[in-house]
Amino acid sequence: MNNKNHLILLTVEITLQIDVLIIGAGAAGLMCAASAGYKGRSVIVVDMGKKPGRKILISGGGRCNFTNENATPDNYLCNNPHFVKSALSRYSAQDFIDLVDRHNLKYHHKTLGQLFCDDSAQDIVDILLTECEWAGVNIRLQNEVLNVAHNDNGYCVTTSDATYQCKSLVVASGGLTMPKLGASPIGYTIAEQFGLNVLPTTAALVPLTLHNHDKKLFEGLSGISIDCNVSSEDGTNFRENILFTHRGLSGPAILQISSFWRAGQAITLNLLPSHNLLDLFSEWRQNQAQKSLKNLFSSLLPKRFVEVLVNEGTVLDKAVNQLTHSEMTQVASSIHAWQIKPNGTEGYRTAEVTLAGVDTNELSSKTFEAKQRKGLYFIGEVVDVTGHLGGYNFQWCWSSGWACGQAI
Repeated sequence: MNNKNHLILLTVEITLQIDVLIIGAGAAGLMCAASAGYKGRSVIVVDMGKKPGRKILISGGGRCNFTNENATPDNYLCNNPHFVKSALSRYSAQDFIDLVDRHNLKYHHKTLGQLFCDDSAQDIVDILLTECEWAGVNIRLQNEVLNVAHNDNGYCVTTSDATYQCKSLVVASGGLTMPKLGASPIGYTIAEQFGLNVLPTTAALVPLTLHNHDKKLFEGLSGISIDCNVSSEDGTNFRENILFTHRGLSGPAILQISSFWRAGQAITLNLLPSHNLLDLFSEWRQNQAQKSLKNLFSSLLPKRFVEVLVNEGTVLDKAVNQLTHSEMTQVASSIHAWQIKPNGTEGYRTAEVTLAGVDTNELSSKTFEAKQRKGLYFIGEVVDVTGHLGGYNFQWCWSSGWACGQAI
């Protein structure tokens, strides 16, 4: 008889009991974690990535446009425009500025109220991680969510390395933008699993692409930037630079208008928003009547772009004194309302945010808890709230994260 002892290995699944589990270690998730932790809640943040705050790290050219001093509800798109008011009023841009000031962050102001780190976006991540550490938050990375279930004690979440039983589950998983950083639809999947409506999403704050005819026409303009007033068909307009690329159009004004543009629509560009061309024509006829319109326009717009405008017939290749009144009116109208019809966007790959998401009518605007699902919360980009370009989306993450953390 073999008396050799046999070692039997038993696998025992340990369930961790906590107050709050947050899915997503991004801007909203980390802010919420610190906010809840300071209230004495036991908080764990899980994220499938190797690093926390991955979108923060690459934002603003690596310097993170972390808020905007001018943030108001008017700077956000949402099917329920009143939804954003509560969180933004209770945790404002100044509140976040006060936070980074307490951490002695060095930052600078840019145009239109934008604030950027002097050194690196890592500084913002470090501040959030420090706040989480002080608040007793446990962050677990490379931890994929496999299953979410509701039970009598709250929510049971199974991940690739543990099972968590929590009273409150916060979904701060972000949108679909920048899939190389690990973006996934898990937040929308969880919402739908528990019966919440999810509005169809699309890429926003994203470059626009052009039809082949226009790409060929503008192929020599890549890198050229022009100050424009850009309008969508619904009347929304933004005055900032546009940038020609080898795929189409980008730059701040284009990124802004992309949130309002819809497939099949044209956009309208005022190419000389600081001038009234009919007044300029009067001046030119008095002082520079012999000069060609092409040369005069080249003093106002990049020469290569003017050549394109001449080739497409927007700018006439004539001397000023050869223009009829009708021709001057036509040129002025074309320059101040130059239309182009994009064929699409560059998609989630290069978009800064995701438009739409979890329907805000399903959530409390004060706590971000699902109205029909006690203990389930959605914050940040996963929600149907999209800010303008310029730090507004990060401010939404700070505001929604803080408000939710206070409510848990």
